Amino acid sequence: MRDGMQTESQIRRNKMGRGILALVAGILLTSAAWSQVSSYGEKQMGEPASDHLPSVLTKSTIVQKLNTRLPLNATFRDDAGQTVRLGDYFGKRPAILSLVYYNCPMLCSEEMDGLVGALQMVKFKPGKDFDVIVASIDPSETPELAAKKKAFYLKRYGHPETAKGWHFLTGEEPSIKALADATGFGYVRVPGPDGKLTQFAHASAIELVTPDGRLSQYYLGVEYSPKDLRLGLVEASEGKIGSPVDAIMTYCYHYDPLLNRHSLIVARVVQLGCIVTLLCLGGYMLVMFRRDVKKDKVMPVPNWKNVIG
Repeated sequence: MRDGMQTESQIRRNKMGRGILALVAGILLTSAAWSQVSSYGEKQMGEPASDHLPSVLTKSTIVQKLNTRLPLNATFRDDAGQTVRLGDYFGKRPAILSLVYYNCPMLCSEEMDGLVGALQMVKFKPGKDFDVIVASIDPSETPELAAKKKAFYLKRYGHPETAKGWHFLTGEEPSIKALADATGFGYVRVPGPDGKLTQFAHASAIELVTPDGRLSQYYLGVEYSPKDLRLGLVEASEGKIGSPVDAIMTYCYHYDPLLNRHSLIVARVVQLGCIVTLLCLGGYMLVMFRRDVKKDKVMPVPNWKNVIG
């Protein structure tokens, strides 16, 4: 009988445990569904789903202007603080052009990481076979900041002897706008976390440029095929102009901080409620298990002699 009573108790605990686990699983799934909120700047909350881009991003697209000549007379400052003409980097070999801004908190670093990673698998070397030109779209950024970025990515590339082939530029608004217009690179100032217009909404792309300064090919996104990059450099070096690529855009855009802050607060409240619920359930299970164990211990053992007799 005692063994039978223990079995019933165990069955009762198992059923209770399974029921509670099912409830916990449901709560966790609900929590996961409710807590799919990105950190600030990754996703806009509070707006209905739509296939249309936010209005600010309609001005932040990339228009592929193949065979367009860059403004070679536009002046910039290089990472050493010297005034240079864009045309100083052309005439001998092709170039890879990237428009970013150095204080970008999101996409620009991904773009540069993708470019450096691809170049590590390309046998051509900057300064010998081609040049890398990185130009900031933010006129407030300085050559000192450009120099730091150059040192960082040159170290990541792993070939310090190619330093002369990497050019990190800053400039004033007219030169930046002329270069952006020529490449079809759209960007819009947007507020940062402090509410000031210190950041930019823009798409991500690199361009290959012929030795005489004409746009030969676009590569969109933040990851680039080393094979395609090598072939593109060969074609650009020969003055060939490629074909437009599919416009699959990757955007860098910080959304309204108030919307994100509100959404994050809601998500945190939901998550906190789930944690409290789990703690209560855990305490309840512990109490019930201990009570069942105590009942089993104090249950009198039947006198089988009397039962049999």
